Amino acid sequence: MADTPPLLFGALPENHRSGFVAIIGKPNVGKSTLLNRWMGMKLAAVSPKPQTTRNRLLGILSLPEAQVIFIDTPGIHQSRSKLGNYMVTTALGALREADVVLFLVDSAEPPSKADETIAGYCAKTQAPVILVLNKADVAANPAAYQDYVALGNWLHSTSISALDGTGCAELLDYTIGLLPNGPRYYPEDQTTDQQERFIAAELVREQALRLLDQEVPHGLAVVVDEYKERENGDVFISATLLCEKDSHKGIVIGKGGAMLKKIGKLARIEIEELIQTRIYLELWVKVRANWRQDERILRDLGYSTPDED
Repeated sequence: MADTPPLLFGALPENHRSGFVAIIGKPNVGKSTLLNRWMGMKLAAVSPKPQTTRNRLLGILSLPEAQVIFIDTPGIHQSRSKLGNYMVTTALGALREADVVLFLVDSAEPPSKADETIAGYCAKTQAPVILVLNKADVAANPAAYQDYVALGNWLHSTSISALDGTGCAELLDYTIGLLPNGPRYYPEDQTTDQQERFIAAELVREQALRLLDQEVPHGLAVVVDEYKERENGDVFISATLLCEKDSHKGIVIGKGGAMLKKIGKLARIEIEELIQTRIYLELWVKVRANWRQDERILRDLGYSTPDED
């Protein structure tokens, strides 16, 4: 286990378990939806668009008998940009950290080349790997199930629906049973390793992904310029949406600013639900041409691996 946080000892039951669980798979198979369900809150951005998740995100679930530290990862895909390279490197790095790996696949469709590639990565890890066929609520596909099982030598395979919860509690119990005995790595009231300003930026980007046309989302990033708690407990957030083209800027703003206002309204509701206080959200839009290929901008946005720092 590399770069683990310091251990926090306390009054824990005998045989208390703790460890890291990597959730991996290709884009848009439900990794973040599963994390949010187990956490009981919106930590990770979710949208129908592929590659919604760009960063490694920890979800820390503290139960009386265990502390499970989920590693939500970007979808593993064929990269066409330096941002994509970062995302894939981040996802593969989670395999080296994990005590248990959950390989999520879309049970409604047969295995793709990407699934085969990820299965190959799983075969090289020392951690036990569970094959998780998600989207059982969509359609039962026995042939696809057998094809996925044939991709590797899995410790266990199961079908779930991260969307409606089918099979999720049983999978969590099984996963906890594979974790080693150990103390808590984080305080029991901590739910993530990310600051609230990071999650606020992700929730703004989530609403933009949901509302905008297919052409725009992959070239969109969100930066929180100011996150300030006022004396009355309200929080003021100023954020900038970065896009790659002037034409995209117009789409994000919309006629008379209507689209930007809609993004802000829906994002504010999500952020308020997360931090349980009133939010004043101010949004701006700027063009940064070809930012996904610009290493300086990527570093400024936090898209850099430890080896690149």
